[in-house]
Amino acid sequence: MSNVYLRQARSEDLPKVLDIISGAKKTLRDRGVDQWQTGYPDEAILKQDLNDGINYVMLLDGEVVGTAALQQGIEPNYEKLVNGKWDAESNKEYSVIHRIAVEPGHQGQHLSAALIRQLLTISYQLGYSDVRIDTHPENLVMQHVITTNGFVEKGEISMEEDEGVRKAYQLLLH
Repeated sequence: MSNVYLRQARSEDLPKVLDIISGAKKTLRDRGVDQWQTGYPDEAILKQDLNDGINYVMLLDGEVVGTAALQQGIEPNYEKLVNGKWDAESNKEYSVIHRIAVEPGHQGQHLSAALIRQLLTISYQLGYSDVRIDTHPENLVMQHVITTNGFVEKGEISMEEDEGVRKAYQLLLH
């Protein structure tokens, strides 16, 4: 059994985080998914996540193999949901899982799902029972990971940073 856990990223993790994101961009491109192909997320955004204390890394047997940001509060892009609506029990403030990626050599091991589950636990510990996430309409792999972790598709949002429509999902923790 492998040792898998999450911790807050540290400054020395940045090169590995950049490498993982770069690998994820290539994987998306190879799958024909037009997500993260215009520069986003770039080093400045990932450094900001680190400085804001919202970047987490997943370790597998002591090696960083995944990364994600857990934004807290309000995501401006999520305020303009179209073709749907947020749950009636939605909270004014919520957490959002952003920039989730697993190293290409470790894909297919269900680590993205484990990463999401651990971020749900962190969200709950931080006091958030409303958790949201989004992905590109063509990113079928991530859609599967999101929905098998209990998220429900709620509509579409437009991402200013990544210039595109995204499927938006929500999960209420009770």
